[in-house]
Amino acid sequence: MTIKRGNWSNTTMALKGICAAAALVLSSHAMAQYPQHPITMIVPFPPGGVADTVARPVADALSKELGQTVVIENKAGAGGAIGIGAAAHAKPDGYAILLSLSSISILPEADKILGRKAAFQLDQFKPVARITADPTVLVLRADAPWKTAQEFIEYAKKHPNEITYGSSGIYGTMHVPMEMLAQAADVKLAHIPYTGAGPAVAALLGGHVQALATGPASAIQQIKAGKLRALAHWGDKPLAALPDVPSLDSLGYDAKFIQWSGVFVPAGTPREIAAKLDQSMAKIAADPAFRQTMLNLGSPLEYMSAADFDAYWKEDSRTIARAVNKMGKIE
Repeated sequence: MTIKRGNWSNTTMALKGICAAAALVLSSHAMAQYPQHPITMIVPFPPGGVADTVARPVADALSKELGQTVVIENKAGAGGAIGIGAAAHAKPDGYAILLSLSSISILPEADKILGRKAAFQLDQFKPVARITADPTVLVLRADAPWKTAQEFIEYAKKHPNEITYGSSGIYGTMHVPMEMLAQAADVKLAHIPYTGAGPAVAALLGGHVQALATGPASAIQQIKAGKLRALAHWGDKPLAALPDVPSLDSLGYDAKFIQWSGVFVPAGTPREIAAKLDQSMAKIAADPAFRQTMLNLGSPLEYMSAADFDAYWKEDSRTIARAVNKMGKIE
């Protein structure tokens, strides 16, 4: 039998259509069966900090909900840029997810100010759920001479660059709020960056720095144990974990900073997989046991679904960009 050129072209197109349809069916089946093997949750900071403290109960709950192990991979460095960058370039198949702090919004803006190539861009991610949203807290060692935020600031005014503070890295979520306070109070503080909140808190406990701004989750146990003292926070309402600690705003300093945590996937992740993760996080957030776990950590659940988190993230990113640009270039 002879196939004419026109018929051959039509046959080829038909075969391509059949193959595409078959691939779509197989892809849909794979997504319906997701996940079929363990998931890696990238945490862009070392153990002991806010991100890691939040990630562990989230990974445990997500493992139970999805029926597959969620393995935490701490990929620290460059204020979170290394881990977030790795997640941005991960295969978008739902098997590499990111738990990040609000530093995800800070770093690309900081890269622009510093004139360096960005490790990632915000549009490389798709938000899945916000987990927590805590104002950072100004903490010192319990034996520090300053009993109030006012005493701390007055001393800093008289002794420029004498008080040292630690952070998770330049332009990180522990650096930006302290610089905001320094600008609002017209003081100069000496910044010493570390690789994450855990090492920064350890440096404070060891007397290597005198202060830091951190999320309640990474300091609450040390505060309760009487090893650290909280002087103020960067929020606009009382903290559930530290109800007697005043806000900087109430003390007359225009410095607000929310350190939130959220789950993200690479932007190219199939919609069905992102939706399944969104639904799973909603179930986890509704579980009283999980909510209590987060409360015990000193970081109450402030859950947002993917759609709400996406809108919140866009607005928060604009606010953070303004704050970072006001800070200017810091080497």
